[in-house]
Amino acid sequence: MTASIVIVTNPFEPVASRSVHAMEPGITVGALLLDCGIAEDCWSDGPEILIGGMTVPVGIYAVRAIVDGEVVTVIRWPQGGGGGGGGGKNPMRIVLTIAVMVAAIYLGPMAAVAMGYTAAGSAAAMATAGIALAGSMLINTVIPAPKPSIPSLNWGGSGSAPAPSPTYSIQAQGNQGRLGQPIPVIYGRHLIYPDLASEPYQDYVGGEQYLYQLHVIGQGEYAVEQIRIEDTPISSFEEVQTQIIPPGSRVTLFEPDVVTAAEVAGQELVAPNLVQSGDDGYIGPFTANPVDTSAGVLGIDVVMPRGLYYANDGGSLDSRTVQWQVEARAIDAEGGAIGGWAVLAQPSHSAATNSAIRLSFRYSVSPGRYEVRLKRLDTKDTAERAGHEIRWGALRAYLTGQPDFGSVTLLAVKMRATDNLSQRSSRMINVIATRKLPVWSATGGWSAPQPTRSIAWALADACKADYGAKLADSRIDIKTLATLDAVWAARGDTFDAVFDTSMTVWEALTRIARCGRAVPIQQGGIVRIIRDAPQTMPVAMFGPRNIVKGSFKLKYVMPGDDTADAVTVEYFSSRTWKPDETTAKLADSQGDNPAKVNLFGCTGKEHAQREGLYIAANNRYRRRIVTFRTELEGMIPTYGDLVAITHDMPRWGQGGEVIDWRAESAKPPWIGAVLMLSEPLIWAEGASHYLALRRRDGSLAGPFRVEPVADAPTLVRLAEPLTVTPYTGGSEERTFFSFGPGQAWAQTARILAIRPRAEQVEITAVAEDARVHVN
Repeated sequence: MTASIVIVTNPFEPVASRSVHAMEPGITVGALLLDCGIAEDCWSDGPEILIGGMTVPVGIYAVRAIVDGEVVTVIRWPQGGGGGGGGGKNPMRIVLTIAVMVAAIYLGPMAAVAMGYTAAGSAAAMATAGIALAGSMLINTVIPAPKPSIPSLNWGGSGSAPAPSPTYSIQAQGNQGRLGQPIPVIYGRHLIYPDLASEPYQDYVGGEQYLYQLHVIGQGEYAVEQIRIEDTPISSFEEVQTQIIPPGSRVTLFEPDVVTAAEVAGQELVAPNLVQSGDDGYIGPFTANPVDTSAGVLGIDVVMPRGLYYANDGGSLDSRTVQWQVEARAIDAEGGAIGGWAVLAQPSHSAATNSAIRLSFRYSVSPGRYEVRLKRLDTKDTAERAGHEIRWGALRAYLTGQPDFGSVTLLAVKMRATDNLSQRSSRMINVIATRKLPVWSATGGWSAPQPTRSIAWALADACKADYGAKLADSRIDIKTLATLDAVWAARGDTFDAVFDTSMTVWEALTRIARCGRAVPIQQGGIVRIIRDAPQTMPVAMFGPRNIVKGSFKLKYVMPGDDTADAVTVEYFSSRTWKPDETTAKLADSQGDNPAKVNLFGCTGKEHAQREGLYIAANNRYRRRIVTFRTELEGMIPTYGDLVAITHDMPRWGQGGEVIDWRAESAKPPWIGAVLMLSEPLIWAEGASHYLALRRRDGSLAGPFRVEPVADAPTLVRLAEPLTVTPYTGGSEERTFFSFGPGQAWAQTARILAIRPRAEQVEITAVAEDARVHVN
């Protein structure tokens, strides 16, 4: 999907002056303005930004991400006027705002305000700290919060309008043929109202009516746990037979490829004694099967709605007989006859009953396309005491060959009409099934498909399958998936969902990963999954010596009066198979103003509670966004990595270079080594102090506990063995250090974005807080 940008250059004529542009989602409002050439110091005086009709505060431009389906309106207002010099309210501006909002509606639906962010910013001319109010929005920087449940804006594969989900939409629940819509893909364990794979049909056997329905459970293979009609197991209905057809197997319960002619709808066969002058008495002909199909059997239903009888003077019923003739002839694609009429049969039926009689007949024919007509042969008894009427109930064509439904699992259902089954209940068949997927291991590779609710193997399938990204194993970080699978299994995190609406592969991957507190990224052409988990060892260190001077910027996203203090998580309960919700709040929160999110793929309350607490903690504790520029070593970390940042402006430790060092031993590890640093150190009384060093490859060594050297503020003595050799020469960068008491030797942060800027790299990160990882 994409986001839309509406640029309004003249708010007096919002439609005429409007230009509409498509853009990839994920970019922040600030990055968008920078790409348009609007410098950050001009944002407050620049155009106004509205998303979904709501003004975006300038203070959060750098963190407000534009997500799928959103409509961003950029308005260039006329300057001056109102309130005596621009300080007060401008009535004309209010009128124009309404006009612009109305104009934006022409683009289509406005998506809900995003609840997830991919922070971004730009280097400022000097190191600054900014404060922004986020209002009622959730701040979730590393792993975006799940989106509210909104209808898909995609179209079906054949141009059909998006249809409601028969599983997730209560109003749309039931079995239906969703033409042009995607074949469902199920992951994990879930209930599904399977779509119709072909048009249902019916016939009569021994005077009883049978209904035949073929359903498609989903793409791939499934372990079916239960088949139900509404909430009742189908085993309670003796009159219902079922067959599960795995991919590549044949339907044996009944003929699956049958076409019913809609034109035949109970026309009466007129007896010879009642035929009008000039009429040949035939009903039809009606075409039995469509173009480019071949029928091998023709089916005819006839109905005697009043039975067959004559009420005699003694009060009993005498029998009556009816006879008719069935004829067929082959036709071409244009409907022209390519042969003469052939009499298939001249059946008759006798009875003495006033109950309706329904009969079905089948006639084998040479494969081809046919039209059929019927004619009554006997004389009708027109007495008021007689029931002697026959009608043509249905015409069916049983097509030759076994249809190829592709790699899907089918459910065949044969139902005999009884008082237990109503017309509505026959379309309320549902299945509880678990998806079978291959599972990968380092020793055995891919296994045969097996039932699994794993998030990892759902991600792998979405990457590899023909209905997914069609990627080779080399394009997927499978080893990381195997590691994460063990983590998710230990936590009880699963993904149980039905994809039955159109969406991009990336959106599907994002939804699956979000259930495991993760996000997909693409790096070097390989799809990788990054999970937000506690990290203790930074992969890189940045400080005054490798942060470009004047580029450091820190923004505090401050809570306001309407900031969410709890999270209500919507999920689809596996207990009731209906939408449910649970509210999670931190121990000291009132929970009076919860934000609502939809966790697609979650079916358990405990899972929803865990993610709700994580989102609430993320919203509270990750509110410091740092942006700076560095050189090419900025390419060492990747999204979600932990880095150590030292800077004197926010007092995040002390940093500099190691200019000399000495040790008593000639080989590592050096015990009691003394380092001479480029900057004098400030020691906190009564605290243990630590010093970390940057290795030559950019990674971090330490931190090592250190002690002061008397009367030498630039010297430190290591209280622990030194495991890295500091470089103090002049042919390359010296070893950088970071120093401080306890955990304050540096500020750890999680990488949110890395952007090349000419010969430099711009990094955006969020200050880490261990309290985020509440579970």
